[in-house]
Amino acid sequence: MIKAELITIGDEILIGQIIDTNSAWLATQLNSIGVKVYQITSVSDNSEHIIAALDEAKNRADVVLVTGGLGPTKDDITKPTISKYFNSQLVIHQPTLDFITDRLTKRGVKMNKINKEQALVPDNCTVLSNNHGSAPCMLLKKDNTLFFFMPGVPFEMKGIYTDHIPEVLKKEFSLKSIYHRTILTQGIAESILAEKISDWEDNLPKNINLAYLPRPGIVRLRLSTTAENEQESEQTVSKEVEKLYKIIPEFIFGEGEDKLEAIVGMLLEKENLSMATAESCTGGNIAAWITSISGSSSYFKGSVVAYDNSIKENILKVDSALLEKHGAVSQQVVEEMVKGIINLFDVDCAIATSGIAGPTAGTPEKPVGTVWIAVGNKTKILSNKYQFGDNRERNIERTVISGLNMLREFILDSY
Repeated sequence: MIKAELITIGDEILIGQIIDTNSAWLATQLNSIGVKVYQITSVSDNSEHIIAALDEAKNRADVVLVTGGLGPTKDDITKPTISKYFNSQLVIHQPTLDFITDRLTKRGVKMNKINKEQALVPDNCTVLSNNHGSAPCMLLKKDNTLFFFMPGVPFEMKGIYTDHIPEVLKKEFSLKSIYHRTILTQGIAESILAEKISDWEDNLPKNINLAYLPRPGIVRLRLSTTAENEQESEQTVSKEVEKLYKIIPEFIFGEGEDKLEAIVGMLLEKENLSMATAESCTGGNIAAWITSISGSSSYFKGSVVAYDNSIKENILKVDSALLEKHGAVSQQVVEEMVKGIINLFDVDCAIATSGIAGPTAGTPEKPVGTVWIAVGNKTKILSNKYQFGDNRERNIERTVISGLNMLREFILDSY
């Protein structure tokens, strides 16, 4: 297995001013071609720190990909540092200079000294062109380790990687295929899921690794294997996934990068259904998730954020006696909210939520995290009570996900 290390350079990452999205993207891309990332390191804009990181990475990895520090300003010191580390001198790379000159001319910008210095590269490097910006990628080798130095601007880095790096790595190394398949589950806790599929997990082939990847409301199951070719890997994993679908069919809602809101949208379109939401504790988040999907206007009609009881009564026509007797966070109220929003917007189906997101307003009878969700149409309404945790943001997210999944199941069962 080819080992890779990723290094990001820049004080802005270490002080939390920006998030290192480059490493996550690169790790995904490398993994897909059979290169395993063993370490990700962030270092400051300090020459000694950078050299130490490069030297340590050289002793661990076959390939090192470095991003950041290649800008034209004085605080970007990566080029002089790597020139020192690789015992080279910085020289003007004429094709890069010509590219920068042409790029600036087309934009009506006059070349200056700082722009010209973007074309400086170590004299012993291989230059990989940057067709998306100014600073090129520099490929160097030391003690059998390949080093790629790329700009930190994400779209430039992604362009350079896509244009050059997989091709270089496939020429330099014999790469095996790493295959992943991720199954998405909802409505079951990680510990209970693990117990439910324990026999299946224990009998997985030795070359398949299973990872549990939980997030609020969802547990992803990632199966991974390595083989000589992707077809062989895919066949091996597919056999096990078929078994998994038979064990927990009621909890699986999608695979890979599927989004629950998109799956719900496809079902609504398929059945030619319209929908709306009546939201209290989710504050319009279900509507926001649904409308994040292009084309949602064909099935989503609107939402009422009935945060105050007066809105539940006056707009959604929830009986005040129900609110007084059972409280806003109750089965009776969310079911009336579904009826009210269906009548108000004349839609086929709806989701309603009411809960105590926290961290305040909980009671012994209804502690923080208590949520009621209802889904239904003009003839049938289903409701569930949930007891989430004490974190407001997570409670809202879990309510959105649970509501969408309830509607998905309702459509599958009812139409």
